[in-house]
Order: sequence, then structure tokens, then C-alpha cells
Amino acid sequence: MIALTVGEAGPPGAQVQQSGVNFALFSAHAEQVELCVFDDNGNEQRVNLPGKTGDIWHGFLEGAKPGLKYGYRLHGPWQPERGHRFNPAKLLLDPYARRIEGQAADNPLFHSGYETPSPLDNAAIALKSVVVDAPYDWQGDAPPRTPWGKTVIYEAHVKGLTLRHPALPPEIRGTYKALGHPVMIDWFKRLGITAVELLPIASMASEPRLQKLGLSNYWGYNPLGIFALELRYASNSQNAINELRDAVKALHQAGIEVILDIVLNHSAELDIHGPTFSLRGIDNAVYYWLQDDGDYFNWTGCGNTINCSNPVVVEYIHDCLRYWVDTFHVDGFRFDLATVLGRTPGFNAQAPLLEMIRNDPQLRNLKLIAEPWDVGSDGYQVGNFSAPFVEWNDRFRDATRRFWLEHSLPLGDFATRFAASSDIYKRPERAPSSSVNFITAHDGFTLRDLVSFDHKHNEANGENNRDGATINHSYNHGVEGLNADPDTQLRRRISMQALLTSLLLAQGTPMLLAGDEMGHSQQGNNNAYCQDNALTWLDWAQADYALADFVAALIRLRQQIPALSQNSWWEEGDGNVVWLNSQGQPLQSQEWAWEAHRIQILLSGEVLLLANATPEEAQFTLPEGEWRAVPPFAGDDNPVEMSVWHGPAHGVCVFQRSI
Repeated sequence: MIALTVGEAGPPGAQVQQSGVNFALFSAHAEQVELCVFDDNGNEQRVNLPGKTGDIWHGFLEGAKPGLKYGYRLHGPWQPERGHRFNPAKLLLDPYARRIEGQAADNPLFHSGYETPSPLDNAAIALKSVVVDAPYDWQGDAPPRTPWGKTVIYEAHVKGLTLRHPALPPEIRGTYKALGHPVMIDWFKRLGITAVELLPIASMASEPRLQKLGLSNYWGYNPLGIFALELRYASNSQNAINELRDAVKALHQAGIEVILDIVLNHSAELDIHGPTFSLRGIDNAVYYWLQDDGDYFNWTGCGNTINCSNPVVVEYIHDCLRYWVDTFHVDGFRFDLATVLGRTPGFNAQAPLLEMIRNDPQLRNLKLIAEPWDVGSDGYQVGNFSAPFVEWNDRFRDATRRFWLEHSLPLGDFATRFAASSDIYKRPERAPSSSVNFITAHDGFTLRDLVSFDHKHNEANGENNRDGATINHSYNHGVEGLNADPDTQLRRRISMQALLTSLLLAQGTPMLLAGDEMGHSQQGNNNAYCQDNALTWLDWAQADYALADFVAALIRLRQQIPALSQNSWWEEGDGNVVWLNSQGQPLQSQEWAWEAHRIQILLSGEVLLLANATPEEAQFTLPEGEWRAVPPFAGDDNPVEMSVWHGPAHGVCVFQRSI
């Protein structure tokens, strides 16, 4: 039998010390906590944690070493109406586990019970926490600290980005290791992006419904443990932590930041009928927002909602963020359904968790990106997060799509979104970079699909095409689907170029979806969260490298325009921006309300963007001076000089003053 000494009340989790491992676990309502350790054959030994300091249960296991598999069984009241769902028949993950092994299978043994506790023991199939100690030599690694005004974000999935890349060694494709390979770094540098934003890489589970359908949660927004790295993306699961560290170090050496998409708003335990993995069995009433009858508030659409206003949860999340920064040197976070982080239970921009982040000297200097909505009452909070948070701006997405693909938006609305949505974000202490502009993201159509489909095609998801957004502001140019005649394909390409130009030359922080630069399609699926297959994996063999060169040229141009890179609000007469009509004259007040969809935008007095968002060719008279079309709208060796531009339907061109 194993024996524990009292040990220490912190830090939380399993901490490796010189002569053993200290275990510490919070539970305010448990009556007894058992530490369960497992040998290589799965044999279990249980022992009570002997120490209790406040609500922290703790003990020290002499001789324990990294690699030890463990879990907890908690004894306490079964009072669902009061939120208590203790069931010692269920082995529980350590919320602070740095490594999780096993499969979250769709198995009734994971269910702790509904009205009464399930007596069935699940240790044989349960997920196991693993003690970790992973020293690493960062060799002087330093964060790039790219200024917001110079930042261009590239949103990517670790697996889907590299799994089909023929130039990568086969054994590392789809892994953390591939992210830092010279082939990928060369690609990032070729494009000119400054930050890679990774979809969730914390340990995750596929929902039981998906497993029944033979599908899996590809995107990863269903966390099992927010401290544990997802092992499926490692070429060697035993070295996963260092593989990611190697990648981050290599990216930093190339001047590229790494931002993690992190899910702190719900857990994989889903609703009250869902599985029990950890928090529900450790202290359900503390970790979740509960209704009066003990059921969950489902402000996430995922069955439960983490109570981020509880001081214990605030500390838990604080520790988590610091862990990812300290252990992996990440440069920032994108917070999924970030309204939850500010619920008290209504949204409060000064909520405890948000204030904790602002006041942390390390966290507040990172790139902090909020997805400013959830599905609860008053969940849409675009513009309401305070600095240092910036926000995904879906109003830029929708307005830009409507302007170019539906020609149903007044010029004034387009210009406002182009000017970093100043009506939303121009407030004290907030800069234009507060608006994270995007045309597409992981959730929704890809860029190529946006110009090829009028309707979503999500049948493969198993919900009879009911899932995913119905309103996409897309336009198939007269033919539904990828296959079309050459004229239609040309018009689609012109539209893609217009959308990309509006994204990459607008004020604010641009975010590019990985694959859009190479014409990636998901065959019209606008909710491919459960498609871990060739539908979502980027097909590098079929990449449109000419489109990628177009994107790269735009990013290079963006970095040369002070009106965009200086990250300060445009003011009338400051020379940063001048709005002109198709005749090259300043727009008059009455023209802003028109839906003429022809505009010239002069940036920093030197770069001129001409936009014809009408379905007909249009003639533009350039403003006084000598102008030449610049790459990517004219070849590097053959710039085109002109004073009149005949703009194709849904077309755009960029000019620069001739020297």
C-alpha cells in the first residue's frame, strides 16, 4: 500500500519535488478525497489525501516520479438540486493535469448519474492524469513583440495546416513539430504574416453524438483539461511538450508570434446528461453556473457554462494562462465565447477574471483577443471589452461581404468598417487595432466557398444541413459549386481579390484564414467542426500559388503605409485618409448614403485603392497627379501608369504615386 504524508497546500496539481510528488486539489464541498495511482498494468491503489488547508486537500507521495498515472475519487453529497454530484465510483481528472492519457469514449461508465448516482466503477476506461516534469533550454528565446499596427494574424489548425504538405517529412506532418519546420516558416515569411493563431491545442474530447455518427470534434472546442496539451498533434506523444516548445522557439527566431485559441467558457462534461470527467465530480456547484434547480445555464450552447466570476475559478484560469505563457512562451490568447469570461452573471467589462488579466503584469502585455459574444441573453458584446483586449469584429466581416458580394450596403457603412469601425472602438484607451478584421474564419465558409456557393452544404455533418449559419452574404456568381465556366471563375477570382484587398488594406488588425491564400475549399460546408478529413486539411498539391503571391504582395504593401501601421485613429485633414468618388473628387455628404458602391480611398497621400463593387464595369478618374498600378495589380517589372481606370464588376485596383 502507498502512504502519504500531509504535504503542502500548494501549488495546485501534481508538483514534482526532489524526493517525490506533492498533490493538491480544491474542493469546498467534498467530505473525503482519495488519490488513486495506477501502475503500468492499470492496477489501482487508493489512499486518502491526509491534509486539508481551507478547501485545499493535499498530500505528499514519497518516491513518486514523473510519468506516474493518477486520478481522484471524491466523496460527498449527492444533491443535484443544490448542484452537488459527488460520486466516488467515478475516477476524476486533476483539473491542473499537465498530461492526460486515454480516450473519452462514448461509454455509459462515464456518466455519474442523473437523479441517483451510478454505482458502476469506471477506472478501467477512465482518463488518467499523468505527473509531468519537463525541463527545457529555451536558449535565450525572446518574444517578437510585434506592434499591433504591424500585426497580421494567420488562423490555422495544427493538423489541417500541414498534414498534406508534400515537402514535409511524412512522420511530422500534422504535428506541432511541423509548425516550426523550415518549410512552414518559409511559407509564413513568404506570406508576410506576423502571428500564427492556433485553434485549440489543449486536451479535448469528441462529443458522444459525434462518436455515434462516426465523426470527431476536429476544431477542438470541447476541452477535457485546460492545462494539458493535446497529444494527437505530437509526432511523439512522449515528447509533445518539447515539440511545441521547439516550434514556438523556431517561430520566434523567425519573428513570428504564436497565439493560442483557448476555451475557458465550458467543458467537455456538457449538460446534466453528459459524461463526468473532472469538474462536475470535484465541485460542480463552484465551477459551473447553475440554475435554482441545479441544472446548468447553457450560455455557450455546449450544455454548461464555467462560472468565471467565482474566485476559485478566477485563480484556476489565471494559473492556466500563466502556465501556457511560462511553459510554452506563447504570445497571446484568443478567448472563445469571451462574453462568458465577463459574466457576473450579466456581462461586466470589469468582471473579476477580466480585471485579473488586466492587472497581471505578464498577461496584460500579451495579445489578448476576445470573441465578444456567447449565446446567452445579452451575449453580443462587440465593442464592450476594455483595453488591453481587442475583439473579433463580425460587423467588418458582414459589411465587407455585403459591399462586395451583395452590393447592398451604403458607402458610409463600408467606409466606417474600413476605418477600424471607429463608431464602435474609438474610445479612450482603445486603438484601431481593437478591431480584428476578418472576412472568413474557421467557423463559416472559406474564401473560395464564399464566392462559389449561395447556400451551405453541411450534409456530411449528420444534421440534415440544419447546422451552420444560414445567412452568409455569399455569392456564387450564377453557378452553385466549384465547377463553373472560365468567365464565372474569372469573376469569382476578381471578387476574392477585392475581398482580400479590403481586408489587408483596411485599418485595424487583419486576420487571414489559413488556406484562403491558396484557394482552399470545404465544398460549401460552413460548419466543418466535425470533419477531420480531406475536406478540411489543406491540399498543398492543388494550392493556387498565384493567389498566395497576391496576398503576400498586399501584406508587403500594407506594412509600407503609415496610415495603417501607426495604429492611430484617422482624423479629418490629417493626411491619413481621403475618401473620393469615382471622378476623383472628395465625397460629398449625400454620396455617403448612396449604394453606388464606387469609391477611391487615398491612404497616407501615396496609396490609392479603387473599388467598384457594382455588377457592371465602371470608369474611374484618378485624382490629380501621376499614378501607377502596383503589385499585385501590375507586374513588378511592368507597372502600369494611368489616369483613368476601367474597373471590372466587383473589382479593385491599387495605385501608388509615381516618383
